[in-house]
Amino acid sequence: MSKSLSQLLIAAALSIGATAAIAQTPVLRVSAIPDEAPTELQRKFEPLGAYLKKETGMDVQFTPVTDYAAVVEGLASHKIDLAWLGGFTFVQAKIRTHGGAVPIVQRAEDEKFTSKIIVPIDSPVKTVTDLKGKTFVFGSPASTSGHLMPLLYLMKAGLKPDTDFKAVAFSGAHDATVAYVASGRADGGALNASVWDKLVENHNPNVAKVRVLGTTPPFFDYNWTVRPGLDPALTKKITDAFLKLDPAKPADKAILDLQRASRFIPTQASNYDGVEAAAKSAGLLK
Repeated sequence: MSKSLSQLLIAAALSIGATAAIAQTPVLRVSAIPDEAPTELQRKFEPLGAYLKKETGMDVQFTPVTDYAAVVEGLASHKIDLAWLGGFTFVQAKIRTHGGAVPIVQRAEDEKFTSKIIVPIDSPVKTVTDLKGKTFVFGSPASTSGHLMPLLYLMKAGLKPDTDFKAVAFSGAHDATVAYVASGRADGGALNASVWDKLVENHNPNVAKVRVLGTTPPFFDYNWTVRPGLDPALTKKITDAFLKLDPAKPADKAILDLQRASRFIPTQASNYDGVEAAAKSAGLLK
């Protein structure tokens, strides 16, 4: 064998080996319910994704989706390994996977989450019951804080959204709901308190055009959930990564701040039994 041919074969072998190594690099596939604008979800995830890559040694790929159901199906079909879910979406994922989807952590704030009912700043509406005969906008149909819990709150106030509202619409996301009401396209709307607070802090121009009419009682909401059958060692590694984020460390605090979290704490499926009961009471689950 000539020297040049030998060198060519060695180079080819090294190239093949490098390609195989790249192909075998483990990937952690992550997604989230689209409860805010896609650009905002991506901005929030980038530093967290880099952190999870460092902690797990895996490439981390974020896959945006167009609706809540796609995240549930992604977990069920093992196309997504880790997902940011609302409480109701988790309940749906639990049912869809026969208990296989497992919530691992939640923000401390998610133990007592709330939703806001808003109206235009100059609205004559003074109480929730004054919304009867008006138009109303929720977030996504599968949203815990943008639909389910505000719906239950309205029902407990004596309103029957199916018949008492002139029209009901779905904006698709919490920030979109504020824009919807601010523009006068609806007489009232519902969104979660965390997004509301963020919009207020960022001086979003739509905030000045609306006001808060009411706040729901607290409930469990968001969590990070892993798909059925994910390797227990990897699940523990991911869980530990979230739990060790320390607000006293500037780099960690930057990640926590983007997630609107003071810290992450362990969670479990039973925390969302109340959300499941609320969904059944509101007629969103049979």
